[in-house]
Amino acid sequence: MSFVDLRQFAKYVLDNLGIIITQNQRYDKYTRDVIQSTLKPQSNSIDIGCHKGEILDIILKCSPQGQHFCFEPIPYLFQNLVKVYGHRARFFEWALAGTGGTATFNIVKNAPAYSGLKKRQYKVANPEIQEINVTIKTLDECIPLDVKIDLIKIDVEGAEFGVFEGAKEVITKNKPVVIFDCGLGASDYYGTSPGALFDLIHSYGLNISLLSEFAGSRRILTQSDFISIYQTNKEYAFVAFP
Repeated sequence: MSFVDLRQFAKYVLDNLGIIITQNQRYDKYTRDVIQSTLKPQSNSIDIGCHKGEILDIILKCSPQGQHFCFEPIPYLFQNLVKVYGHRARFFEWALAGTGGTATFNIVKNAPAYSGLKKRQYKVANPEIQEINVTIKTLDECIPLDVKIDLIKIDVEGAEFGVFEGAKEVITKNKPVVIFDCGLGASDYYGTSPGALFDLIHSYGLNISLLSEFAGSRRILTQSDFISIYQTNKEYAFVAFP
């Protein structure tokens, strides 16, 4: 069993025992809480960076009658999602950004969760990179205007500004709850300015809270709060909400 497999097995055991050790485990719990408090049985969602379907599992349990749009550009993960989930969701083998086209996508073979349109800081020794060509779409191109979107999850390893930029119509029309990451070691490799991202999200009519605070105080962050959190990098998971 590889190191990655051992880590995934350990995570599975700890999650099932309800033991929280790492920051990522905390974020997983908070993400479940947000999804469960947001979605109803007929709610519709978008999962960007669907990966192996961990978050999709939660979404489908909360909204079995809803429409769910899932994006995963890594071919073998996309194929597995289609195989496992079938017609329970709609799957697209595309990356999302502010404009459409084609681009090189970097698959980190020994840590696929770090894969993305740009190389970034990796928390794995000797990352094995495989470059593939992918189709890029904007979210506004992909989602029918007559579908009410209630929740969006964005996990794109630093490319979140482009995803938001290409989702103006979807977000301004629907005012969904949006779970997203933004932090040093990933977002900065895309030249992201936290102030510009804050302004973009705010222009869509959404506030921003820390993921860890959304289920409790739901403190609304100011632009200076958001920039400070980004620069210290102590937290990188956020929720945008109306």
